[in-house]
Amino acid sequence: MGMPPELTVRQRIAATLRRRHRGSGFWFGLAIAVIWPFVLWGTRLGWRGGEHLPRTGGALLVANHVSFSDPIFDIAFGTTHGRMPRFMAKSELWSVPVVKWVLGGGGHIPVYRASKRATESFAGAIDALERGEIVAVYPEGTYTADPAGWPMKPKNGVARIALRSGAPVIPMANWGTQDFLPAEGRPSFRPRKRIGIALGPPVDLSEFEGRPLTRSTLDAATKKIMDEVTTLLEGMRDETRPATPFDPEQVDRGETPGDPVGPAERAAS
Repeated sequence: MGMPPELTVRQRIAATLRRRHRGSGFWFGLAIAVIWPFVLWGTRLGWRGGEHLPRTGGALLVANHVSFSDPIFDIAFGTTHGRMPRFMAKSELWSVPVVKWVLGGGGHIPVYRASKRATESFAGAIDALERGEIVAVYPEGTYTADPAGWPMKPKNGVARIALRSGAPVIPMANWGTQDFLPAEGRPSFRPRKRIGIALGPPVDLSEFEGRPLTRSTLDAATKKIMDEVTTLLEGMRDETRPATPFDPEQVDRGETPGDPVGPAERAAS
């Protein structure tokens, strides 16, 4: 299938004219206006699957994460299709001057990681969904550490939000943003980078309805969601995913990512 076709000049002009402004807040709206020319005209941006983004009502937009610039391009996609995504972002950003005004004014949701306030993040996301908002989530928690750029093992909070809210879950894949803004690097505009966004139909989670939200249920639902995201990414890359997602916790323990056998077990064998 390959990357989505690059937007034509006419499509870029149309996207600029019909971009949604309502609901952005002053600071978030100003930030979008400032970066818009760089996003639409400074890259070779293309997307497909816009018909899968609900035009009304709450929905959970779940994506892979390959660059800190992903939200910029995902916002461009959402606002062009008439929706203003609300992102779940680490709470530490709310203490950064200017950034906290942009995030707060834009109605985004702080994520309190490894904290007693973690449940507030779920409640904030569910409240936004019930208000009819689009909530965007990167279940990996940060941009991927997989050497080949494939999604890492995800956190299962996305399934908790999906199953508690009952909102449709729309898978989304990002690719090329890692070339525009590499890890530990600066934005690169020359040559213009090829960037793609692809959406798929809602993930069918009906098999999990009515089940207790145990860890096994949440893990299974999360895996199903991320499998759909990764399938979209495979289509854009024309490549096959690894058999096992990269697990950063295994690296921290000195294990080989994807290897179910740890160092102690290998030493004893």
